[in-house]
Amino acid sequence: MSAQPAPVAETGYPWPIETARLDNGLRVVVSEDRTAPVVAVNLWYDVGSRHEPAGQTGFAHLFEHLMFEGSQNVAKTEHMRYVQGAGGSLNATTNPDRTNYFETLPAEHLELALWLEADRMGGLVPALTQETLDNQREVVKNERRQRYDNVPYGDAWLRMLELLYPAGHPYHHATIGSMEDLNAAGLETFQAFHAKYYAPNNAVLTVAGDVTPVEVFALAEKYFGAIETVANIPAAPSGHLPGPATSPVSETVTGTVPAPRVYLAHRTHPFGTAGYDAITVLATVLGSGRGSRLYQRLADGARIAQPDYIGSYGVDLAHAPAPLIVTATAKDGVDIATLTEGVAEVVASMATEPVTEAELERAKALLTTAWWRQMSTVAGRADTLSRYATQFGDPASAAYRLPQWQSVTSEDIADAARTLNPESRVTLTYLPEGTEA
Repeated sequence: MSAQPAPVAETGYPWPIETARLDNGLRVVVSEDRTAPVVAVNLWYDVGSRHEPAGQTGFAHLFEHLMFEGSQNVAKTEHMRYVQGAGGSLNATTNPDRTNYFETLPAEHLELALWLEADRMGGLVPALTQETLDNQREVVKNERRQRYDNVPYGDAWLRMLELLYPAGHPYHHATIGSMEDLNAAGLETFQAFHAKYYAPNNAVLTVAGDVTPVEVFALAEKYFGAIETVANIPAAPSGHLPGPATSPVSETVTGTVPAPRVYLAHRTHPFGTAGYDAITVLATVLGSGRGSRLYQRLADGARIAQPDYIGSYGVDLAHAPAPLIVTATAKDGVDIATLTEGVAEVVASMATEPVTEAELERAKALLTTAWWRQMSTVAGRADTLSRYATQFGDPASAAYRLPQWQSVTSEDIADAARTLNPESRVTLTYLPEGTEA
């Protein structure tokens, strides 16, 4: 095992960072903070829906569930019982780029958390049974019904991915996956998926809080050191795209929704690039809160959009051009054509009407507040360091995100806005049943 301190930029991340790599390839990141006797343990696996081959969509997300259902030395549901019994909290999430598992608990229980994480990294497959698999498949099906299928506008993200990215692209399908794929695969297929991707050399372990690097490195070696490296982990398919879309794409959905809604979306730049930093600030000027252009012009001004359902945001995908999404929901009596035209006009104004100093200062203040809110907890810091270690190879590079946002100029925003032309736009509209398009 080799350990070294990581340099930290002057702004964005003022806490110390030290890193090590075990002989089996596990990267370990430690950020010590003695303010409170609490630690956050965060494990990022470099496997998300973009890694799933045809016929195995939804596998990464299903494992988010299966990893809580017992491992070689931990009985079914005991992982949660141990952590919560120690006064801690825990959860997991999946997105197109990765899956992560995390706990926050009193510092004296750090060893418990590391033992639990190591056991399910190295010992899940022997404990995975057909009964557990079948049970969690049903849980995921119910999740799909509750979050996507039976909620107004709930399938918008699923539809937009298919419209934004061509068939075969790693971002074409959502993390929830295909229920047909989940039903068709046998137990051995799922076991092979875990054995292939849930490996120490495909993960980053971050611990932040009331610990010392020496302590964490020793415990990581104790619990993870014997887990074998996995050779030839398949790389995700390339997310390269030759450029922006060259023709507009649109889809209209008529269904059980309370009011017309429109989504305008564009592929922009990968997360972590200067281009995407400009898009992030642009999205904040355009659609964050009551002071945004969308709100001021369509909710307060023209009064064609509902105040609570209007906004814009980027989706922080790192391995292909990430989407910017702009959305608005019509007020009573406003038709979808009027709403869509109004939203498109405000988007176009970002290129034709320079962002004012007040707009820029407000956007940067909102982003700064959001950044420090994330950094205000050891859990937020641990997740951020895991992200930058996994996606950019260096946890300390997290310190540069806030300065990059703060350096964006009104000219940068105008340049970014000029790429948001109608020829490369995805338009997704929802109409209540009985409404004519």
